[in-house]
Amino acid sequence: MTTPTISAKQVKELRDRTGAGMMDCKNALAETGGDIDAAVELLRVRLGDKALKVGDREATEGTVASYIHSNGKVGVLVEVDCNTDFVARNDDFQAFAREIAMHIAASPQVKYVSEDEISQEAKDAELRVFEQQAADKPEHIRPKIAEGKLKAWMNDVVLLNQPHVNQDKYDGKTIEELRANLSGTAGENIVIRRFARFAVGA
Repeated sequence: MTTPTISAKQVKELRDRTGAGMMDCKNALAETGGDIDAAVELLRVRLGDKALKVGDREATEGTVASYIHSNGKVGVLVEVDCNTDFVARNDDFQAFAREIAMHIAASPQVKYVSEDEISQEAKDAELRVFEQQAADKPEHIRPKIAEGKLKAWMNDVVLLNQPHVNQDKYDGKTIEELRANLSGTAGENIVIRRFARFAVGA
């Protein structure tokens, strides 16, 4: 039995409908053979209606946090959104936004918030490079090597996939796990909307 290929478009549609995290959506789609309606049901069972209803609400409040490194050569602006002004002013929410800005400052390779933002053309271009790099390996394992390198590349350039740079403080949790935890605690849809990283001379 072959595992169905789950597209970024399917994952995005399921996330839009449920508000569940990306990995939860991917796993649910894989288990239901790519059937979106069945995946929604599966997530309702696993995560409960309350968690999913949060995702239906549009995140129209929030904050823009900034971080300037002590040497004055790296700065970051990041927009983090939520559903209500009450949560936007909450200390935990503000602290989360600052921690995300600090992580981005320490991560010059990060380019995207989520995998959904990477175009298929960009993925295909990277895959071609990785396939050529694996050209000296036995033919039957080349695709697997290239796929592995593509996954590693996405973990490098996608913010939500990365463990927070302060691994001791956050126990190796990824940015997506921290976002999902805060979303559950706040009872609101927390969205890292966009960021800009500035470095002198870059």
